[in-house]
Amino acid sequence: MATSVTEAPVARRPDASAPSGGDARPVRTGRRRWTAGRKRALALAALVAVVAAVLIWRHLGAWVSTDDAQIDGYVYPVSARVSGHVTRVAVDDNQYVEAGTVLFQLDTRDYEVAVADAKATLANAQANAAALRASVPITSVNTSTQLASAVADIDNTTAGVAAAQRQVDAAQASLQEADANHLKAQDDVTRYQPLAAKDEIPQRQYTQALAGEQAAAAAVEMARAAGAAAQQQVTQARARLAQAQAQLRFAETRPQQVSVQRSHADAADAEVEKAAAALQQAQLNLGYTAVVAPVSGIVGQRSVQPGQNVASGQQLLTIVPLDDQNIWVTANFQETQLKLIRSGQPATISVDAYGRSYKGHVLSLAGASGSVYSLLPPENATGNYVKVVQRIPVKIVLEKGQDPEHRLRPGMSVIPSVRVR
Repeated sequence: MATSVTEAPVARRPDASAPSGGDARPVRTGRRRWTAGRKRALALAALVAVVAAVLIWRHLGAWVSTDDAQIDGYVYPVSARVSGHVTRVAVDDNQYVEAGTVLFQLDTRDYEVAVADAKATLANAQANAAALRASVPITSVNTSTQLASAVADIDNTTAGVAAAQRQVDAAQASLQEADANHLKAQDDVTRYQPLAAKDEIPQRQYTQALAGEQAAAAAVEMARAAGAAAQQQVTQARARLAQAQAQLRFAETRPQQVSVQRSHADAADAEVEKAAAALQQAQLNLGYTAVVAPVSGIVGQRSVQPGQNVASGQQLLTIVPLDDQNIWVTANFQETQLKLIRSGQPATISVDAYGRSYKGHVLSLAGASGSVYSLLPPENATGNYVKVVQRIPVKIVLEKGQDPEHRLRPGMSVIPSVRVR
């Protein structure tokens, strides 16, 4: 045990004195250790680089962007709804106006005269309609009265014809009686004449017979005259009956006349409504002489000047609204980028003009490529076809409150990026 303890230090002593003796084995061992550490560091760096590359690739693969994009917005053309002479222009280019602000004013005098004329026409139509409407019940009452009167006249004239006919019958009977008496008187004269010539009868008797014959003749004439008069009365009674019948037929048409009167009253009411509509239109035209801003925004392309005569529908200026709801981004993505783009995906919009980004989301994809919507769409049926990657417009809207200062303008260049993963 003592020998082994003594030999152990002797064996370690040369190793402890090796640096001073010039032995190189410990140096080579340190180099190997340094080389191994370097390899481990390089391997770790490579691993970190691979992980970073994978993370960058995944990050970049989650976003789809394009620089073929711009801000779009509605541009409201402003025109006068009526023609007229411009008396005042209240705005200028690049001026911000609120909705309802008067932009320019037309001369109102012609339209004020039109309103006054429409009011007079309406008053006249109302008076005429009132008169016709009031005449309807009057006509109805008159109709009932005339109809009852016509029926009574028919009864009276019918009775008159019957009475006249009886008088004719009585006159004819009297004429027959007078004729019979005349014949008897003529027979008496004829019989008494030879007897009176022979003095077989008193002369006075013959004279009485002769006077009786003359009286009978006169009675015949009177009977004939009475019969003619009675016949004339019959004719007059029949004429009155025909007149009464005509009046009855006319009275029977009075209900139709009442209906016609009501139709006239209805037509008059329609004229009142027409006149009222004309008055309303005249008042609207008078109101249209003050042209107001349809929306709040920036005035542009002002061409109207005081003293100018403008026509209805003539564009005189434009207004560009700048709130978040009236501007959006039109991003023309390549068709190969649309595989993962969907409505509702978040987006970041980088604006070149301000060097800042805005938040938004995809609203919709266009129904066709930009080339289809162009004025002259391409014709690929010629045989000389070269495949070109098409671009599809994607509408991206800003989130509410992203542009409180209204700095964004339609036409600005932007770079939208859409998160697809």
